[in-house]
Amino acid sequence: MKFPLGWLLFNEWLWIIIFSLGAVAIGPLIIVYVLLSLPPELMGIATLMLIFGWGIASGYKDWVIARRQEDKMKIKAVANYYEENSR
Repeated sequence: MKFPLGWLLFNEWLWIIIFSLGAVAIGPLIIVYVLLSLPPELMGIATLMLIFGWGIASGYKDWVIARRQEDKMKIKAVANYYEENSR
């Protein structure tokens, strides 16, 4: 049985995955290169802004996850309420 390599090469999801992995691998290298090419005063400010922005993004992600879990708990509580009262 032959593997259809032509189909694989023309599959758009393959190229989306390849370009995404490339961006994940090359993106941080570009950021580090830009930071290192800045003058020392701007390098410190840019580094602090990067750390600050990273912290904000991480906090927002944690807040969104907690919010989704609260919503799931509310939905389960409502479903249990209706289930117990319908008996």
